[in-house]
Order: sequence, then C-alpha cells, then structure tokens
Amino acid sequence: MSDHSEAPVRPVEAFEPPYYAVVFTSVRTQEQDGYPETAAHMEELVQDVPGFLGMDHAQTPGGLSITVGYFRDAEAIREWRSNTEHTAARKRGRVEWYQSYSLHVAKVERSSGFTRPAD
Repeated sequence: MSDHSEAPVRPVEAFEPPYYAVVFTSVRTQEQDGYPETAAHMEELVQDVPGFLGMDHAQTPGGLSITVGYFRDAEAIREWRSNTEHTAARKRGRVEWYQSYSLHVAKVERSSGFTRPAD
C-alpha cells in the first residue's frame, strides 16, 4: 500500500499454518485524491490488530493492484473489518478510488519460503 522503495524488497515470511490470507485485488479510478495517505494510514492501523502477521503488495504496469494480508485467525480478520476507520476507508474507496475490486479470504494449510543466503 505504501511506497517501500527505501526498504529491501522481500515477501512476508512463511508462517506455521493454519492461518488466513485475505487477497484484495483492485483496479483504481483516475480520482486518487487522498488515496495514498489513507492507504498508508490503513497499513499502520492494521499492524495494531492482534493476529495480524504481515502484508504483501504488488501492482502491474496496467494498473491491477494486489494486496495480501495475513492473519493468524478469523477473529483477527473480523477485528480488522470492524475497525471504524477501515470501514470509512472502504466506503470512500467504493465511491471514489476503485473501478472494481474483489476480495478473497483463504485458510492457508501449507506454507514454505526461501531466501538466498547473502554472499
């Protein structure tokens, strides 16, 4: 969601299953007034949710954006969904910022990762 050009690029680590992945895929409108600030604020807020594990984000040159949030359990997802500031941001997103989006919630049953050792 925010610009991490200063930070090293790497995916969220693999966690011990089970846990949940919330996949938010979107195409935004031309009207983006306030979006970058709101997205950065949402990224800060979600980190305070007990059970939030991390977030990956990618965007294609054509404008498709994919954000995956990882949560320890369904209760953590419910808590994030019921956050009043997040609710307001979702409503504003439907009115102003998103041309279309989809949301998928999946239970992760297997997880692994790899990081090349530093030379």
